[in-house]
Amino acid sequence: MFCLMFCLHFFLLIQKTKTMGQVLGCVQVDQSTVAIKETFGKFDDVLQPGCHCLPWCLGSQVAGHLSLRVQQLDVRCETKTKDNVFVTVVASIQYRALADSAQDAFYKLSNTRNQIQAYVFDVIRASVPKLDLDSSFEQKNDIAKTVESELEKAMSHYGYEIVQTLIVDIEPDVHVKKAMNEINAASRMREAASEKAEAEKILQIKRAEGEAESKYLSGLGIARQRQAIVDGLRNSVLAFSESVPGTSSKDVMDMVLVTQYFDTLKDIGASSKSNAVFIPHGPGAVKDIASQIRDGLLQGKAAE
Repeated sequence: MFCLMFCLHFFLLIQKTKTMGQVLGCVQVDQSTVAIKETFGKFDDVLQPGCHCLPWCLGSQVAGHLSLRVQQLDVRCETKTKDNVFVTVVASIQYRALADSAQDAFYKLSNTRNQIQAYVFDVIRASVPKLDLDSSFEQKNDIAKTVESELEKAMSHYGYEIVQTLIVDIEPDVHVKKAMNEINAASRMREAASEKAEAEKILQIKRAEGEAESKYLSGLGIARQRQAIVDGLRNSVLAFSESVPGTSSKDVMDMVLVTQYFDTLKDIGASSKSNAVFIPHGPGAVKDIASQIRDGLLQGKAAE
């Protein structure tokens, strides 16, 4: 019965202390962790990873453990820029406790994360108001370096090292974002309109150059056509005069023009797309037409 009572008492003692090692005076410290040893409530030593003997009957105990791993703290800080735009700056702080300064890291700060957050707030709210909104986006790295420098100086006294400081985001108000997007869109639309106008200008210039070239070539064609007609008529007159003695050049020209006149009438009648054409016809009309054609050719020749 006595043995059963002793075993029950011993089991309850183990459950209370959670580890059998502490009951027996042995403590295990995990890797990347150090333990703070106290003797009768006073700091005694920093226990490195491994197994250590702490005779609790002599007043030795573990006051707590301190992780040496890199930890991360995300801080959201609301502030305003130089141009009075409220933004939320999101900073990511990576820090760790130094093994050589484990005593300071354990005893000097009661809440490490709140302390770091307070320093981050102070530095960001002192740096960002000096910059306008666009500059704050462009100089994120400079803001991060400033925060890291100030944190390093402050936290080194408490046994902590600042590994890295990142400004991961700068979030302006939703309405400010919308306005910035609208400004960007308007600027791009203005550039697009300018480019479109420039393209239309080039098309109009090229079209005008093409029309000018076309008219120039058309003029050359008409001039050559008229010259060819005149040369052909001249050759026809000379050939007819030589073949038929006693005829004048005027008689030959009238005959050629009348022949051309009837050929034209035949072409008009044979065309499927022609409509009704009213032409004065008769001996006098033929004479007038011959006179008009002759005058036109002579005027064209004089213009050339």
